[in-house]
Amino acid sequence: MRHLIALLACSLVMASASARDSAPHAAKPADGKTANVKAILEGKANASVKPDIKALAAQADARPAKPEPAKAAAPAAADEEQSEVDLSVRIAERLAQLREQQATRAAAAAKAKKAADAKRRKEAEAAIAAANKPKNGTHWSYEGEYGPANWSNINSSWAKCSTGKRQSPIDLRDGMKVDLEQIAFDYRPTSFSEIDNGHTIQVTVGGGNFLTVGNQAYELQQFHFHRPSEERINGRGTEMVIHFVHRSFEGKLLVLAVLLERGKANPLIQTVWNHLPLEKQQTVSPSIVLDPNEGLPEKREYFTYMGSLTEPPCTEDVLWIVMKQPMQASPAQMALFSRLYPLNARPVQPSNGRMIKESN
Repeated sequence: MRHLIALLACSLVMASASARDSAPHAAKPADGKTANVKAILEGKANASVKPDIKALAAQADARPAKPEPAKAAAPAAADEEQSEVDLSVRIAERLAQLREQQATRAAAAAKAKKAADAKRRKEAEAAIAAANKPKNGTHWSYEGEYGPANWSNINSSWAKCSTGKRQSPIDLRDGMKVDLEQIAFDYRPTSFSEIDNGHTIQVTVGGGNFLTVGNQAYELQQFHFHRPSEERINGRGTEMVIHFVHRSFEGKLLVLAVLLERGKANPLIQTVWNHLPLEKQQTVSPSIVLDPNEGLPEKREYFTYMGSLTEPPCTEDVLWIVMKQPMQASPAQMALFSRLYPLNARPVQPSNGRMIKESN
């Protein structure tokens, strides 16, 4: 209201100024309202001339009021604010959904990882258990998966085949030449049986056949054949070899090796070939006798060292005697064995600094 009164007063002042400017041109009598305003402004009003403030205020109130901008913009502002609130709500709901999906994926990933870890632990435990489980395989060969390189993995009792430090055969070189004690052979014609055991032809002899060396007597148990020879002398082997396996009364083992070269027929070998079993694992016990002396060379010089069996279980602490002079076998005799076993020899093993003695 105060603003309107001030506006009205300014309008009256402007009207008075316009009236003074136009007085010379027209001497129109002023109306009462104009006279009163003029008198108030000039301070010359008398007592009888009083401004009608109420009338002026009524006239000001009667004028049409302009709409206030703030009140006119209020609905639009309210709509914008509500839109912002709605958008915030929708964003919050979407974020909540995303967080829920992320949490679900994280839980699924954690569950999958836990399952994978459990599977790996189970597999590792199974592998450890399998590694620690005693092995008791019995099948072995000279080649492939069951060959010499894997003998120790087939049966836990065959560990020496890979961990032993005194394994046989070896290359006999740099022997210490000394006066070795002569070997005393007490072989005689004996009954025998033979078998094709899947690895070689093995001949088991009757009791009472001995050799004595170092004041120790060893009884002949059996002899068998290898092709080529397992032993090497200064890097050289032969086409075949006979191993005569002995045992002392205390259970100590001695193996006598006789190398075989091509030449004339050997009577001991021919007796064995004449009675070969027709099937593997079949034992044949002929009614005749054989003489083990027919497998020994005339000269009795030899090499000797401590080694092992050359087939599983690769037992060590075996005394080896390798005759320096080879025996002969005919090409036909060797060819017959090669048809049965073209290769049944263990590779040469490290000597690991073992002492090798050689007859002068």
